[in-house]
Amino acid sequence: MITAKGIKPIGTYKHSYLYKWLWGSFSPITGESFCMITDSVSKEFFIKYLQDFSQNNPSELKIIVIDNASFHSTKDIKLPKNIILLPIPPYCPELNPAEKMWQWMKDKIAMKVYDTIDVLENKMAELIQKAENQIIKSVTGYDLYLNTYYSVF
Repeated sequence: MITAKGIKPIGTYKHSYLYKWLWGSFSPITGESFCMITDSVSKEFFIKYLQDFSQNNPSELKIIVIDNASFHSTKDIKLPKNIILLPIPPYCPELNPAEKMWQWMKDKIAMKVYDTIDVLENKMAELIQKAENQIIKSVTGYDLYLNTYYSVF
């Protein structure tokens, strides 16, 4: 609606969006990834993600960088034995390698209208498939993490 400056428009408006949430872990060392698409975000989905990720190559120790999102709270959950969570300070998304992958994906799918939520989900799945190991390594390979890894291993 268009109105004169300072005049509140009168009318009905329905804000309506459908969402899909992409959970993911990306290795800057090997370029491997593990992803899960859900209809919403919650602590329960985070627990499910951790359990499923734990079962993917279960002999591997997985260190997951997490931010301070409320659904990342693990105060009352038991983590799988092969997962360590590495929390980053508030307001420091640049310390999370996954944030670079989210931006890589958003650059390819954001600001577009999809006919259905299924089309969007298929596009997300297609991008996950296109993210080959070399792409993931180049996007997430922060010197901080790589130097630390190679100095220990």
